[in-house]
Amino acid sequence: MPRRRPARRIYSWNVNGLRSAKDAFLDWLPQSRATLVALQEVRALPEQLDAEVQRPRPGRWRSHFSAAERKGYSGVALYSKEAPSELETTLGEAEIDREGRLQIARFGGLTIVNGYFPNGSGKNRDHSRVPFKLDFYRRLFERLEPARAAGERILVMGDFNTAHAELDLARPKSNNKTSGFLPEEREELDRWLREGWTDTFRHFHEGQAGHYTWWSQRAGCRERNVGWRIDYVLASPGALPFVRSAAIHPEVLGSDHCPISVAVEPEIFAEED
Repeated sequence: MPRRRPARRIYSWNVNGLRSAKDAFLDWLPQSRATLVALQEVRALPEQLDAEVQRPRPGRWRSHFSAAERKGYSGVALYSKEAPSELETTLGEAEIDREGRLQIARFGGLTIVNGYFPNGSGKNRDHSRVPFKLDFYRRLFERLEPARAAGERILVMGDFNTAHAELDLARPKSNNKTSGFLPEEREELDRWLREGWTDTFRHFHEGQAGHYTWWSQRAGCRERNVGWRIDYVLASPGALPFVRSAAIHPEVLGSDHCPISVAVEPEIFAEED
């Protein structure tokens, strides 16, 4: 019987400022045994990052950054062992694209979507950004729908800024009027799942409470595990059979979010006939 090939590890992590998380990120990266890492909320232009962050261990990692026009805001990054064959960073809507929230990268037969989904809260902690947030969700859904329907292998990962169900935050009753848990936000994420996307963590950990990916920086929230699960890896039907496991890594510090991951069969990267 042939030996099963080792799984490939794919991570997503909102680092809440890569310059401030630099040491934690560089310490964690070699221990992660990752094949690919998607970061959100980089909040820096590439030239503002130290060389060792721009290209960790030259020759081992390739990197690509998509920054917001506004300095110190938003931004996403991809670190991979191989360079993608295709890479897009826009949805064709200037108001969205200028915020540097998206990378769509092709690695062989797998498409990786790294998204930093908007927060619905405005400057005055109102809900003024909810329409913008939902527009991002819907435009990205429509952009990916033809490929999903055709059976292509796609993993959509990142900070979705929405807790899907009461199970996904410690205090649902006191947050039902808070952006991130509003009915219209939850419904939009629910629509993705109804239309065929799979929340990989729930696929392997159905019904388990107490698993969160973000904690308020107020004293004691992380220590008491008063958090929200708002970071996800969604798998298309074509990708799901290749996913072996999904995990959350709260032991990794350096940000108010922790990394999440999936372990995938190496064959997920194989070009389709």
